[in-house]
Amino acid sequence: MNLILFSDCCKHICRLCRIIGFPRGNALLMGVVGSGRQSCTKLSNYVMGYKLYTIEITKDYKLYKNWRDDVENCLLQSGSKRIQTTFLIVDTQL
Repeated sequence: MNLILFSDCCKHICRLCRIIGFPRGNALLMGVVGSGRQSCTKLSNYVMGYKLYTIEITKDYKLYKNWRDDVENCLLQSGSKRIQTTFLIVDTQL
């Protein structure tokens, strides 16, 4: 895949790599729609060698059942299996 990275995008990727590299590192990315928040997060996650965990919202997604299962699976993956994991939630999923 051919990508064109602007200098600002490269700076954001470097910041995200630094943030997620910290123990218990987290970030809240804000910006207009289509600004590349999710793409920068996925790319920095790949650079750091972390596994990406996202949730899939369907029309029969139950808040208490499915949300709890998704968070439990993410925590088991990152906690007990010791896999470096990034939990990504997009604003449309909230």
